[in-house]
Amino acid sequence: MCYTNTVAFSVSGLKAEDDGMEELATEKEAEESHRQDSVNLLTFILLLTLTILTIWLFKHRRVRFLHETGLAMIYGLLVGVILRYGIPATSYHNKTPPSCSLKEGPASTLLLNVSGKFFEYTLKGEINSREIHNVEQNDMLRKVTFDPEVFFNILLPPIIFHAGYSLKKRHFFRNLGSIITYAFLGTAISCFVIGNLMYGVVKLMQVVGQLTDKFYYTDCLFFGAIISATDPVTVLAIFNELHADGDLYALLFGESVMNDAVAIVLSSSIVAYQPSGTNTHMFDASAFFKSVGVFLGIFSGSFLMGAATGVVTALISFSFTKLHCFPLLETALFFLMSWSTFLLAEACGFTGVVAVLFCGITQAHYTYNNLSEESTKRTKQLFEVLHFLAENFIFSYMGLALFTFQNHIFSPIFILGAFIAIFIGRALNIYPLSFLLNLGRRHKIKGNFQHMMMFAGLRGAMAFALAIRDTATYARQMMFTTTLLIVFFTVWVFGGGTTPMLSWLHIRVDVDPDQDQQPCGDSFQVLQGDGSQAEGQSKTKQESAWLFRLWYTFDHNYLKPILTHSGPPLTSTLPSYCGPLASCLTSPQAYENHEQLRDPDTDLIRNDADLTFTFGDTSITANGASGGGADAAGGSGWSANGKRSGSTSEEALERELDSREQELLSRGTRLVFPIEDHV
Repeated sequence: MCYTNTVAFSVSGLKAEDDGMEELATEKEAEESHRQDSVNLLTFILLLTLTILTIWLFKHRRVRFLHETGLAMIYGLLVGVILRYGIPATSYHNKTPPSCSLKEGPASTLLLNVSGKFFEYTLKGEINSREIHNVEQNDMLRKVTFDPEVFFNILLPPIIFHAGYSLKKRHFFRNLGSIITYAFLGTAISCFVIGNLMYGVVKLMQVVGQLTDKFYYTDCLFFGAIISATDPVTVLAIFNELHADGDLYALLFGESVMNDAVAIVLSSSIVAYQPSGTNTHMFDASAFFKSVGVFLGIFSGSFLMGAATGVVTALISFSFTKLHCFPLLETALFFLMSWSTFLLAEACGFTGVVAVLFCGITQAHYTYNNLSEESTKRTKQLFEVLHFLAENFIFSYMGLALFTFQNHIFSPIFILGAFIAIFIGRALNIYPLSFLLNLGRRHKIKGNFQHMMMFAGLRGAMAFALAIRDTATYARQMMFTTTLLIVFFTVWVFGGGTTPMLSWLHIRVDVDPDQDQQPCGDSFQVLQGDGSQAEGQSKTKQESAWLFRLWYTFDHNYLKPILTHSGPPLTSTLPSYCGPLASCLTSPQAYENHEQLRDPDTDLIRNDADLTFTFGDTSITANGASGGGADAAGGSGWSANGKRSGSTSEEALERELDSREQELLSRGTRLVFPIEDHV
């Protein structure tokens, strides 16, 4: 009996010792994993730090052949080479992995019963059998490969929001018709041209025996959609530094911002294409129209959700005026509401990129006017810094991923065909659409502008993020590898050649943004309060964009007074029988701003029938008094009695009308409209 007890105690002691050793090993492994994670994050921080210091050196030396994003990619490549070939494997799993057979496909979560203990394993993805002993076993190499959702949920929102929040509205809306045409119709043309050309390349690969797995027509269209997302960040940065032509900048910037949104919705629609029947990759008319409906539904729903979130934020900042006393809380609320737009759209099945883009535009138009002066500076600087860091992080990771991604598939035929296809797709996008747009534009898109837009079709962060989001199949892995190489080539070659191309195409630089348009009579549409016509107005009115004119009038007279503290009081724009409602909805600040304009010493006082009209840099009142010639060129307007009314530069008008709306007139407002929609 004593012997049995001794054995029992010995067995229990050994078991407790084994448990203790197991816990110790687990703690040691967790500590090692934590240390390795810290090293990985430190690597990226050092990459960004090195990039920033080199950028400063380049700017100090006025070096323009390599942009910061291309520099970040080079540093990422160097670190990727070191991680791949310079660090020995650190994993302890050197044995051949056990084999098992599953009746169904691999599960996302696997539960194993090992000696009465249950362990949960999560699927990380398929490992290439040729790389199983030198990639899978290297823990650092495996851990620097981020979850694709990190790009979509953390890195993309500040980049897209900043694009909408920092939008130069004057040039953007003056070319809005052309931008929408390039973004929607042009992206669709590029997608289908590239998709069909790549399908021919895939068939060629099949003939020569270079295709080892399935590659369907829908996969080719998906590749056409993701690679149609342009990101000319390098070109735009050089344009901004050299002060290139404002309209060309607006066309490139507007197209890149909008076509990112179109590309992501278009790719989602192609994924949603599911024909009925056994062959799910043949053309089916009902499935095609269903995909079109998905595209329209997702885009419109995302647009409405983004605009609605922006309006809600404007109402909150409009209602809680005491937030001005706490700029930190005001900035934090603005930041959280803006970021939540992206996540809310994704949670509801829409596209966060589209939602956060239009949220940024709405925030800049309404909420910005309600923020305190300190908060306006903080929000702009905050999103500018986040945009800079996120964008450079993505480009650094691109260089790193060329060596750390485990499932690259390099196909020379597919890569060469993709380069040819994107150039053809870009050409069939820019040149035919520019020809059609010029039929209705008063200020034509000149040939050198078209060549520059063709040259500036770089691929960047959005194409990379869309490609890395799904790399589960053979086709998607080949797309990802090809997309990575296309981004490298376009950023380095086309981005570096921007300055010589500007010189070769004789495109204007060092252009004053306030003087880049000739002060001619067709520069802006003019409206009067009493219906009387100034000389030449009927012609410009016929040439103006009537839809934008209606929207601007409605927005200025009704929406801005409701959502902001700027704009005319509703008591002066709504009918008299709406007086109680107008008084309730109008903020006291709006009355104060309105009363300030009734100062008898100011030249901005007009009677109920007068309104100021602006032609280029010349102001005209309803009674026909105007300023022109040398005085107009100097940026001075004229009041009804012939006195100067101050600077009327377009940039000043934009700040006054779109930011604070404080140059109000008694019973009327100063309205400045672009007349050249540009289709």
